[in-house]
Amino acid sequence: MTTLLVIAKEPRPGRVKTRLTPPFTPREAAELAEAALADTLDVVARTPARRRVLVLQGTPGPWLPSGFEVVPQCGGGLDERLAAAFAHCTGPSLLIGMDTPQVTPELLAVDFAGCDAYFGPAEDGGFWALGLADPDPALLRGVPMSTPGTGAAQRARLAGLRVRDLPRLRDVDTADDAHLVAGEAPGSRFAARLTRLAAAGR
Repeated sequence: MTTLLVIAKEPRPGRVKTRLTPPFTPREAAELAEAALADTLDVVARTPARRRVLVLQGTPGPWLPSGFEVVPQCGGGLDERLAAAFAHCTGPSLLIGMDTPQVTPELLAVDFAGCDAYFGPAEDGGFWALGLADPDPALLRGVPMSTPGTGAAQRARLAGLRVRDLPRLRDVDTADDAHLVAGEAPGSRFAARLTRLAAAGR
């Protein structure tokens, strides 16, 4: 069974989804982030796993379902924080972020038989998922994060491994992203929150 990890920030105004502001206020952006995180954790909770780990910057809130271990994020850049998340694991592990509320249990129910890694590319040039049969933090340290070339750089680190690619997904970074992702997950908390904000004139 696979360890499923979610790396996330506590959804506090001004600390998350700052690229949604404008058109959304910092509080509204945090509400959307909380909805996306709740959707993601719900999907992980419904996916068969050996362990479910939330690697969190901040404090858990009512959006956290039961059955998760909570591990604080380390300091440093995102590459160091992702590397440290994998350092908590032994055996097959799959890490995702909080930015893809359209994810499904079917996408996360990966099978490492016959492969060493899974890679989920994102529309913005990054990646939304990374799975390692033998978690090695060195595969992430030094990868330039939050650039259009992040995904390519991380994928190159997997050279020599047997890699299976997951479908390309869109992260929620901008307001346009939010509307597109909500359309892909119409029954989600994220879509419902966006609809309420749109009704209020956002």
